[in-house]
Amino acid sequence: MMNSELIQKLSEQGIIAVLVIEDLEHTLPLVQALCDGGVKAVELTLRTPVALEAAKLIKKQMPDMVLGIGTVLTLAQVEQVASIGVDFAVAPGCNPKIINAAAKCGLPFAPGVATPTDMEIALENGCKVMKFFPAEQMGGLKYLEHATMPYRHLGVSFFPLGGLRAENAGAYLASPLITAIGGSWIAKSDVIRSGHWEKITANAKEAMAIVKQARE
Repeated sequence: MMNSELIQKLSEQGIIAVLVIEDLEHTLPLVQALCDGGVKAVELTLRTPVALEAAKLIKKQMPDMVLGIGTVLTLAQVEQVASIGVDFAVAPGCNPKIINAAAKCGLPFAPGVATPTDMEIALENGCKVMKFFPAEQMGGLKYLEHATMPYRHLGVSFFPLGGLRAENAGAYLASPLITAIGGSWIAKSDVIRSGHWEKITANAKEAMAIVKQARE
């Protein structure tokens, strides 16, 4: 469901900033602040009324940003996201109907998994790259390392999200199981609402320094 070129881009980036945009006017300054700090991949969640318009704006004005869409829950959303031409999409859960709809649309997609059963459903439907969610709440990296033992020979890899922060990001990034991590701490909703773009740039710089240190 994700080609090798996209996986390589995300792996090189290491961190995907997870964004909740409530005001369309925040979109471009927010993404520019992330770019200024070196973060050039985002997962824009479909949790607000302006999310799809924000995605279109990013795609048009900042085409070099690797643009992902999160919280894809319905067949209609799959079609809407695919029509924008985003780089990838993810979901919190593992719904075969959503996976197959994304495949039909040519939309690179990673389903959400939390258990070995979820992983087997994802694999049965052609997905080797998966979103591990909620990561820390499920037991973190130690849990993932044990849960994936029967599947590693199949080439599985993961985007963990949920409870990740600067203090624990390095451990995940150092694991060969991890393609990239989802970082919601980089641009928190309250910071976005207040327009503190310099704080987001600083967080992005810190995040990229963690990637560099973990993967040297």
